[in-house]
Amino acid sequence: MEHANAIAAATGTIFRDFMLDQFVPRIRRCVELLSEDEVWHKPSAHGNSVANLLLHLAGNVRQWVIVGLGGAADTRDRDGEFAAERERCDATPLELVDRLEAVVREAAEVVDALTPERMIERIPFQGGRFEETGLYGVMHVVEHFSGHTGQIIAYTKQLRGVDLRFYDL
Repeated sequence: MEHANAIAAATGTIFRDFMLDQFVPRIRRCVELLSEDEVWHKPSAHGNSVANLLLHLAGNVRQWVIVGLGGAADTRDRDGEFAAERERCDATPLELVDRLEAVVREAAEVVDALTPERMIERIPFQGGRFEETGLYGVMHVVEHFSGHTGQIIAYTKQLRGVDLRFYDL
C-alpha cells in the first residue's frame, strides 16, 4: 500500500507540474501577446478561436476532474464553449485565462486527494458517456490540455513570429 500511496501522491505532483507550471503559464504568455481581436478570431468555419479553446479547456477539466473524480454537479455547456462570441462574453481574454487557471487549481486539489483505490476505480465520465479508471481521467485531461495548448502556441507563433521564451517563465 505504501507504493500505491506514493504513486497517488506523484500523480498529483505531476498533474500540477504540467497543468499549473507549464501549460497555463504558456497559454497566458500567448494571450498576453495577442490582441483581443486575435484571441477571438476563428481561422475557419471549423476552427476555434483561442477564447473558445480557453472556455473549452475549463469545461473539460471541470467535467472530467472536478465532476468526474470530485463529485461536483455537472453544469457544463460544451456547445456553448465553442459558440461563445466576443460580444456576448463577460470577460477579457486575460480574465478567461484567470478563470481557466482557477479551474485547474481546483482540479489539482481533487487530483491531490485521489486515493490509490479511486485511481483504479472505474468511474463514469461525461454523464456516463465514458467509463474509465480515475487515473485514465487524469491522464486524459493532461493529454487533452496539452493538445489545445499546442494549438494556442502554434497560432501565436504564426501571428507573432517570435520566440515565446517559455523557459524564462
